[in-house]
Amino acid sequence: MQLTYEIGLLLFFSGVFAGFIDSIAGGGGLISLPVLLSLGINPQVALGTNKLQATFGVCTAAINFTRKGNVILKECGLGILTTFIGAVTGSFIIQQLDPQFLGRLVPFLLLFVFLYMAFSRKLGYVDRKAKINTSVYYIIFGVLLGFYDGFFGPGTGMFWAASLLFFLGHTFTKAVGVTKIMNFTSNLVALSVFTLSGNVDIRIGVIMAVGQVIGANSGSRMAIRKGAGFIRPVFLFIVLVTIAQLFYRNFLR
Repeated sequence: MQLTYEIGLLLFFSGVFAGFIDSIAGGGGLISLPVLLSLGINPQVALGTNKLQATFGVCTAAINFTRKGNVILKECGLGILTTFIGAVTGSFIIQQLDPQFLGRLVPFLLLFVFLYMAFSRKLGYVDRKAKINTSVYYIIFGVLLGFYDGFFGPGTGMFWAASLLFFLGHTFTKAVGVTKIMNFTSNLVALSVFTLSGNVDIRIGVIMAVGQVIGANSGSRMAIRKGAGFIRPVFLFIVLVTIAQLFYRNFLR
């Protein structure tokens, strides 16, 4: 594809917007991936290129949340390891199986997340007592959500944030920060697989990655500064949009 000035601007600003939204509530792929597909890029290359630009965004957000003390990196070690294992497994299996069945299941799971979060108005405003041991949580959800992100992907950050709020009692700010650490891990694994398969357009990915860094830096700083009162409505809105898109894609189109 010929990269014109207009296309370059479209890619850049798509990266900015996707990075901003993703750093607050997840779901940045809802913005960036359709843009790539609309340009006529091969779907596999679009997915790989999307992982490239998204990796820069989640890395930027993760650094900001860590620097501000919302996330203690050493506490995430087990989660990083299990997420890595899950993502490697999922990235391998997706090459053998059709992920369509997951595409039909995920919108119903996200609908449950949305309803639970919508009716749990105080969830995520203050730290609560964890419902399960932290190590047990990371072993279970690191493998499951790492696998899911490597195998399918949409909604991964939302599942991470919701499970951290419910099972570990984190605030919204801490849950989103930890989510970015885990997203970065699984994104890096998936990106490696796509790169080895030759399904990444470096030119397009770099342009969008610059936008991602700018958007993610701005979004994560805003989320840290404004806290749960800002993150919660954005999170619920993005979950609802994700549900609508997945229902349309898998049942109506």
